[in-house]
Amino acid sequence: MIIADSSALVALSSCQSLWVLNKLFDEIKIPTAVFNEIIIPDKPQAHALRIYLEDKIVSVDLKAYEIKKKAGLGRGELEAIALYMHLSADLLLVDDAKVRKAAQFNKIDVIGSLGILLLAKQHNLLDEIKPLIKLLRSSGIYISESLINHVLVLAGEN
Repeated sequence: MIIADSSALVALSSCQSLWVLNKLFDEIKIPTAVFNEIIIPDKPQAHALRIYLEDKIVSVDLKAYEIKKKAGLGRGELEAIALYMHLSADLLLVDDAKVRKAAQFNKIDVIGSLGILLLAKQHNLLDEIKPLIKLLRSSGIYISESLINHVLVLAGEN
């Protein structure tokens, strides 16, 4: 099972790759706050994500979980971490660096959108990830050049 935060979901939707989550994981869950952030009409990919996520929403009580290093995190990010703890998930899907750091501090295993694409390629679900990364970048999502190069080397597409 994987719990997802908004940034990585928007990235995967931007490169038409949400479907790989269904192939890689038995369950994909998101907290209510993440769903509410994503479906704001003017947000990128809002319509596609609303349809994809409607049956994946789970409520979580933030008060029931002690999250360390939570300063600066938004409600969606905190709920995603709490939902991971609540459901004993395998991974937290998140791209934002400060959320990744907080998750790792709380001993939560994380993966980002590029990690999902790489995993999909390793499972022979994708032939290439380079064109998908180009789509991501053209959608305005920032990914550092060094990270892209690293992922492409791992994918054998450098």
